[in-house]
Amino acid sequence: MSRRILIVDDEQGIRAALGQLLEFEGYDVRTAANAVDGLAEYAKFKPHLVFMDVKMAGIDGLEALRTLREQDPSAVVVMISGHATIQTAVEATQRGAYDILEKPLDTDRILVTLRNALAHLDLHEENARLRDSVRSRFEIVGSSYAIRAVTEKIELVAKTPARVLITGENGTGKELVARAIHANSPRAKRPFVEVNCAAIPGELIESELFGHLKGSFTGAVQDRAGKFEQADSGTLFLDEVGDMSLAAQAKVLRVLQDGVVTRIGGAKPVQVDVRVLAATNKQIEAEIAAGRFREDLFYRLNVVPIHVPPLRERREDIPLLVGHFVELLTRQGGLAPRAVTPDAVTRLAQLDWPGNVRELRNTIERLLILSSSARVTADDVDRLAGRRADGGEGGLGTLLDVPTFEEFKHAAERAYLVAKLRAYDWNVSETARALEMPRSNLYKKIERYGLSREGGAGGSPVPAAGADDDEGDDE
Repeated sequence: MSRRILIVDDEQGIRAALGQLLEFEGYDVRTAANAVDGLAEYAKFKPHLVFMDVKMAGIDGLEALRTLREQDPSAVVVMISGHATIQTAVEATQRGAYDILEKPLDTDRILVTLRNALAHLDLHEENARLRDSVRSRFEIVGSSYAIRAVTEKIELVAKTPARVLITGENGTGKELVARAIHANSPRAKRPFVEVNCAAIPGELIESELFGHLKGSFTGAVQDRAGKFEQADSGTLFLDEVGDMSLAAQAKVLRVLQDGVVTRIGGAKPVQVDVRVLAATNKQIEAEIAAGRFREDLFYRLNVVPIHVPPLRERREDIPLLVGHFVELLTRQGGLAPRAVTPDAVTRLAQLDWPGNVRELRNTIERLLILSSSARVTADDVDRLAGRRADGGEGGLGTLLDVPTFEEFKHAAERAYLVAKLRAYDWNVSETARALEMPRSNLYKKIERYGLSREGGAGGSPVPAAGADDDEGDDE
């Protein structure tokens, strides 16, 4: 699509010459003979760039520029002047002009200015797309009472400096809550720094958090600021804080009390202004009782507790989440757009989601990739997501629909084997050992029921590599 250019000048010769040049370069051009008509044309035409004369009868170009920028702060305007002065250039720049060109207009200068201005516009649009991408990626989706309680608490606590402890199972969206708190806080334009305490070895966590000086330990080849310093004036998110070592906990407690950090190997304290948010999937009270977490640190972090509910406690949000992930994955992930049928959404809402929202997202991605038609159906869900429905009646679900007792036995055995294989990540040896079943028997049952790692049905068996290769049959 060609870029749209608007020319506002009271000289017909300028409008004609400039318009002819720009049309030859492939731009969609419109013109106006005065500022009033130019402002009206801008509202209808919505150009990407405006060339506007400074001196015009009635409303001059500088006044029109001010009005235009009030109406559209993102407007890109290049001013044209037959008597350009430093004062005119300064005033135009102060009012938001991108550049100012002198008459008589030079073709090369016009085209260079135009290319630079449109490149600036492209960058602005790309930044806007990236911001929208980040917002949609970290959007909290749902209308259930459980999730509304979370969002209401976020709104209340975000504007305060209070520390927040976010709890919940893996995959529920604890990071989304932390990012939402930061985004709605007075620190939103300052750094948001995340530390996954579970992913960093215990001997490195202190260096990661507090920094170090060159030579303070083996591998410290240069001075390095820690996450507390990097998050100064912003927000530090301590994810999986329950996995932090006791030594690191003691130092974090001291930073929260005094507001200063000291790098490893250093003696000079550094003042920091950091809001700390923490998250964990553990029962911290049990960790305290077991001596693995400091009680005083818990009380420092747990000023405002927020619990993120598991997906099974807000199943009514699943249709909204499905729509959100389909739109997100097709728009940003490059996947082919597919409609998800109502029966497929119903089936997804019936499934157990031990991995919560993260597992649902991954399942939607799998369905979009592997579904064979333009629509994702309930059959696709059964084939690719597996039968894990919580159908009531003691968890028997659709098993109660089979017509004969013999078919029920086979269906129940199949469902049981799928569940156990999943529990042991499809490692046949480990599953057979847990079931106290000869491995060869388990292989026969996998073949009989056509089980596969993809989703529990269809295709050839896919046992996990590893121990299977070394063991003989257990018969």
